[in-house]
Amino acid sequence: MRRLVVGLSLVLLAAGCSSEPAQLSGFVRDPLPDVSVASLPDVSSDGVDLSMRAPEGEILLLYFGYTSCPDVCPTTLADLRTALRQIGDTATRVNVAMATIDPERDTDEVITGYVQSFIPGAHALRTDSPDELRAAANVFGADYGVSEDDDGKYDVFHTANLYAIDDVGLLQVTWPFGTEPESIAADLEILLEAE
Repeated sequence: MRRLVVGLSLVLLAAGCSSEPAQLSGFVRDPLPDVSVASLPDVSSDGVDLSMRAPEGEILLLYFGYTSCPDVCPTTLADLRTALRQIGDTATRVNVAMATIDPERDTDEVITGYVQSFIPGAHALRTDSPDELRAAANVFGADYGVSEDDDGKYDVFHTANLYAIDDVGLLQVTWPFGTEPESIAADLEILLEAE
């Protein structure tokens, strides 16, 4: 009987030390898309192109949105700010970038002030080239549209995902709008531990 108890204890201990990868809350594509081919001008840094690749050992988070967004964009950025606070000092290894899908209204100064009001030091991405913006969004599978009617009223839609990119340019995880800050924080800790 004693041997059986010891044997069962060893089996349970081995099961508890499984080397299975931790489960992420966000959506993970298989295979992981290589988004390193995309880049956009970082208007918060003299317009130098920001490649969609994190610095070595870090994570780059990218969001496509616009500053006149009434609810989705500010909620996403506020949730991200909360998630970064939850991971403490580890947040220094997370880079954040927001690409405006409404460059006509979002000037360099406007987009920079907006994203950095949520996350100081965040990259503000903006291009006047519709083709360049569309090409970058397509790499992520993101969509958007901005139109103005005869009365000057804007109609805007955009994919409301937050994307996590590693230091080789692979899209590791996508969080849809409404993902809780705690889930984003937990995923970031898993991703950073793997770097």
